[in-house]
Amino acid sequence: MFLQPVPSDNFQLPPSMADTAPPIDKAYDFIFWFSVVFFVAVNAAMIYFVMKYKRRKGVRPEPTGHFMKLELFWTITPTIFIFFLFHAGFTGYIRNATAAEGATEIRVRAKKWSWEFEYPSGDRAPAELTLELNRPYKMIISSEDVLHSFYIPEFRMKRDAVPGQYSFIQFTPTVAGDAHVFCAEYCGTSHSGMLATVKILPPEQYKEWEKTLGKCTGTPEECKPEKWGETLFVKNGCPTCHGAGGTGDIAGSKSPGPKLVGLFGHQENTTAGPVTADENYIRESILRPNAKIVAGYQTVQMPPFVFKDDQLDAIIAYIKSLK
Repeated sequence: MFLQPVPSDNFQLPPSMADTAPPIDKAYDFIFWFSVVFFVAVNAAMIYFVMKYKRRKGVRPEPTGHFMKLELFWTITPTIFIFFLFHAGFTGYIRNATAAEGATEIRVRAKKWSWEFEYPSGDRAPAELTLELNRPYKMIISSEDVLHSFYIPEFRMKRDAVPGQYSFIQFTPTVAGDAHVFCAEYCGTSHSGMLATVKILPPEQYKEWEKTLGKCTGTPEECKPEKWGETLFVKNGCPTCHGAGGTGDIAGSKSPGPKLVGLFGHQENTTAGPVTADENYIRESILRPNAKIVAGYQTVQMPPFVFKDDQLDAIIAYIKSLK
């Protein structure tokens, strides 16, 4: 299942892929060309008057006096323009905050430094949001730690993910293809790595994808526990805290989370005392990361994860293979 990138019809903006984008694009284009026309007009007038009234021998300057009509024009015209922009922006805000009747609800959870999506079936998927073409959606957004911001440029949609409360956006995808999710609020050292992909599928492909939700969809080789565990490790953003491959190293510096290479079978000094890193310890550390914090990492708050048993088994198998 591979979708080609969608070309943009606007040289300044990413492609428009949801019903929420065209009104915003029209407002943007109006402001841009309005600014271009006035920039050219103002500069042309300035050059004209500089040339016409430049200093000349024998000519004495005179006061310009008071011109009421001109003052009224440059006061009233921008005021009308500002009211027009406010109306366009407020109308778009209300429309994007009101979900269509029967919209499919998907929960979006932000945490340092990854996105997780929970579908109506209860299945959760990290770093990848899959949507059906022309189906209305309502995103229920929350944060498990600090302030984040859920931003999809192709939908022209952005909403803060605030700890302790829900925020909402709605949209209907109108173009099949791949879009992108960014965090638009600085949230810590790995903020730039807090990314996800949006896949918009035609209805028939979406139905096929639903059957594979929560399962390994690769080749038999890719679905071996260690390999699948590595895929889940990366998709859940674990390298942002533990380093690529669990090396405990990020760009030559100590990673925020403890090193995982060589962990299995060794003693770990934790806040609950020495612990042998076996399957139960790793499972508990994934599901209840604050139960036994590794010494020296007390100031690091790892968010809890929710996995099915076969997914947990795969991740544990991968960590066991790191030597």
